Amino acid sequence: MLLLRHIPFLRSVLWYSVTAFGGPQGHYGMMVKTFVEKRRDVSEAELLEYVSFCNMLPGASSTQTITLIGYKRGGIPLAILTLLIWIFPACTLMGAFSFLLDYFDDMKITVQSFKFIQPMVIGFIIYSAVKTFGIAVNNTITKTIVTVTALVTLLGFKTPWTIPLLILAAGIATNFSSKRIPQKEVPPKKIKWGNILIFISLFAIAGYLSETATRENWKNRKLYNVFENSYRFGSIVFGGGDVLVSIMYNQYVVRPQTKHIQQTKRDVLSIKQDDFFAGSGIVRAIPGPVFSIASFAGGMALRNENNPAAQLMGCVLGSIGIFLPSALLILFFFPVWNNLKKYAVIYRSLEGITACIVGVMIGTVLFLLNTIVFPQFVINTLTGISDVLVIAATFLLLKYTSIKVPFIVVGCLLLGFLF
Repeated sequence: MLLLRHIPFLRSVLWYSVTAFGGPQGHYGMMVKTFVEKRRDVSEAELLEYVSFCNMLPGASSTQTITLIGYKRGGIPLAILTLLIWIFPACTLMGAFSFLLDYFDDMKITVQSFKFIQPMVIGFIIYSAVKTFGIAVNNTITKTIVTVTALVTLLGFKTPWTIPLLILAAGIATNFSSKRIPQKEVPPKKIKWGNILIFISLFAIAGYLSETATRENWKNRKLYNVFENSYRFGSIVFGGGDVLVSIMYNQYVVRPQTKHIQQTKRDVLSIKQDDFFAGSGIVRAIPGPVFSIASFAGGMALRNENNPAAQLMGCVLGSIGIFLPSALLILFFFPVWNNLKKYAVIYRSLEGITACIVGVMIGTVLFLLNTIVFPQFVINTLTGISDVLVIAATFLLLKYTSIKVPFIVVGCLLLGFLF
């Protein structure tokens, strides 16, 4: 019964899940608008702290952030419900796409209506950067961190370790001075190890069962393989969806064609290159987490079995496997983090980390402008101008009006469909 009072919050999570385009940076801007300004579930400072913390962990950072918002409001039960509602639309769409791929002969037509979504996302990122700049940047060291982080992000955007290394460096940089934040005596608190033990145990058990199932040729061995692959990816991926897509491409497209696999004739999970590219393209055109591509990959990996039930299970296991590590890690480490941040060394680090996140957002905007928007002026000047206008309009609507996020998204979709 206690969860009934959270229905308005869960309804907002559902709306957010079907309108959140653009990956973690784009998602953050929408979180600010929905959960900070409109609903006031968290403050701007709290949300920025959540984003900073989640970027230090492997897994889906935007998924971890929205899960933490649910955790703050209603503990573990609401956190789990929030997670399920957030991932359900995207995973359902990507799983269905693995069944319907043959019906999408012309992918360019399929994604035509989404052509203004990327400029819209840039507008959201600019808005969130402007909103958080005043909170995170207030002295010389944080200004320096923002500037350096923005430049490094621009230059190393596609390198998976760029953001984790920047966060580490920023946390160290703000610890050279102890004057701003002195150490206070903090009594130690007991750490609950349950979730991390589950995380490690599942990692080991999934690996053992997957290898045993393949070696001994179990009847449904590929279901074990799908879960193990997805769980492993969700446990080790830093850097977001683009890194995950690269690892999956290597696992499902490149590995089956290697000399060793060909010689041993091992029956490994495989996806055709064109099919994988289609999935990696469509996942960027739908709302929700990019990690939902695991649902598509799980279904496609079992498509050749000519068993719709097995393919459906592949979608389900792919989804569970990819998001379960994120949930276990966040629900274990966040209470630990809340204890640790009472120590000055951690609190000083948080000052640098939050400034780093603002720099990452600024660097992301510069990278997207440089690689997506500005080249359009050379290819098609009219398209370039329209992209800039969508970016500006999105930012101005977010900053100066009370128009709800879903209406902005729908408006951009209609523009793409009409023009």
